[in-house]
Amino acid sequence: MTIVPENVTFLLRKWSEGDEDALEQLTPLVYDELHRLAHRHMRRESAGHVLQTSALINEAYLRLVDQPRIEWESRAHFFGIAARLMRRILVDDARKRNSAKRGGSLIQVPLDEVENLMQQQAANVVAVDEALQRLEAVDARQSKIVELRFFGGLSIDETAELLKVSPGTVMRDWAFARAWLKSQMNHT
Repeated sequence: MTIVPENVTFLLRKWSEGDEDALEQLTPLVYDELHRLAHRHMRRESAGHVLQTSALINEAYLRLVDQPRIEWESRAHFFGIAARLMRRILVDDARKRNSAKRGGSLIQVPLDEVENLMQQQAANVVAVDEALQRLEAVDARQSKIVELRFFGGLSIDETAELLKVSPGTVMRDWAFARAWLKSQMNHT
């Protein structure tokens, strides 16, 4: 199904105004894109990750519909918030795994290497999140660009439209932010 951004934006605005029928019409239009976003996030997770793509979509969707009345600006705005929610869900899950005592309530499997890899992956998710928080303190727009491009899968033009800056500004900030994050990740 081809998503027509204008239709999505129209339905988002109607939903913002309290039209529940608009939400029912919107759901099938955005589901495939939400699935693509969730799959993109999950591809970066370790193979033994407990949270599945469909669970990530469902959790993000529930959080989206539970949001207090948001004045949706566009399709890009919606997917930007969806990407942020998915990132938060994965970071919260990684933090929970990191804080659980060794073994916790999980079934003990004598595969030290798998356990170490999973703990390392969870630590990496948390490290990326912490680096993004530091970037936000330095330059909030660059942090938002990383979130929208990397986690949200938005194009340069969609990101520029959402942030109300030129595509050239997005490209410069994107390049700087990637280099800055790389240097931060190399120092952890």
